[in-house]
Amino acid sequence: MSEKNLHIICYDVPYPVDYGGVFDLFYKIKTLSKAGVKIRLHCFEYGRGKQPELNKYCEEVHYYERLPAFKSISTTLPYIVSSRANELLLANLKKDDYPILMEGMHCTYFVHSGDLSRERCFVRLPNVEYNYYSHLAETTSSIPKKLFYKRESKLLYNYEKGLADKADFWTISQKDCDVFTNELGYNKIDNLPLYLPEYAPVWKGEKGSFCLYHGNLGVDENEYAASWLLEKVFNVVKIPLVIAGKNPSKKLEKLAHAQLHTCLVSNPSDKELEDLIRKAQVNILPSFNNTGIKLKLINALYYGRHCLLNSSAVEGSGLDDICTIANTCANMQKEVERLFEIPYTYYNFENRMNLLTSTFDNQRNARQMMGWIFGGEPTYPGYHVQHGQSL
Repeated sequence: MSEKNLHIICYDVPYPVDYGGVFDLFYKIKTLSKAGVKIRLHCFEYGRGKQPELNKYCEEVHYYERLPAFKSISTTLPYIVSSRANELLLANLKKDDYPILMEGMHCTYFVHSGDLSRERCFVRLPNVEYNYYSHLAETTSSIPKKLFYKRESKLLYNYEKGLADKADFWTISQKDCDVFTNELGYNKIDNLPLYLPEYAPVWKGEKGSFCLYHGNLGVDENEYAASWLLEKVFNVVKIPLVIAGKNPSKKLEKLAHAQLHTCLVSNPSDKELEDLIRKAQVNILPSFNNTGIKLKLINALYYGRHCLLNSSAVEGSGLDDICTIANTCANMQKEVERLFEIPYTYYNFENRMNLLTSTFDNQRNARQMMGWIFGGEPTYPGYHVQHGQSL
């Protein structure tokens, strides 16, 4: 098999794997490296630091600064794109003719500008970004943020539409793939599930003792969802609710402690959060942003018991059959009370794991991705054995 070399451009440093956006990035790099791909990694560093761990999986690792707003503001380009138009990155990419995998619209400036040929360029799309920013505008209470998100959404719509014929693309949810195809005019696009860590799920018994909402609470949409649960659902349902996550605001802390049956766990460690997910009877994860796939849902499905969501949190993921859906306050209240009393059996656990392992398979993803980029069908020693393993 001929040597396979690949540039990967990441919009952020993809390690440590401590927030949802970098899971697909890091485990893709790890899986492709294991499959024999020689990776030249390029990532934008703006607070996460240089990470020696990445050297284990990459031939080279390059770090670049994002341009500040006053140097990259544009009347036509979204800030997430213009701030990553780094000339040193372009110079490094032009040193050879290896294919380039761009992670997100964020990293596509040089294919948009025509500096890179479309034949070299492949783009992974974690969201329909114009939709994502539109939802952020709806959920934030900050007027400056609202204005910025609305402006970014409008610029992203035009930018995403204009990029349709300039590369090959992969989404992470079928719903997003349909939007890019039917609304934005993409024809060289397909769906490829998330790359995930090697979960080791264990059934922890039929009953938990509380409901749990978790997420990065410093993100406006997550604070909005947590507040909605506290004010619209658990103000009526007197079942224990734990809100857990990074960087909660003082406003959310006050709201979470206003009732005797609700509380907040601020900045839990990964182990503490996993323990909370395992101990909860109901992981309740409504979302008011219906783009992409929520990694907190994947974590809850692997480690937790019942998962209760609204349609926006699960639409297009293929996971509807192993979740409970409620779209109104009244229905959410009713389902919380019902699920809190229903045992989560080993039969439920086994069915869920079967669906998850058939949906998310890193090695299968890598086979497909390498076939698209390099042509042919790469061989994975032991792949069929691993794929057929029982739980």
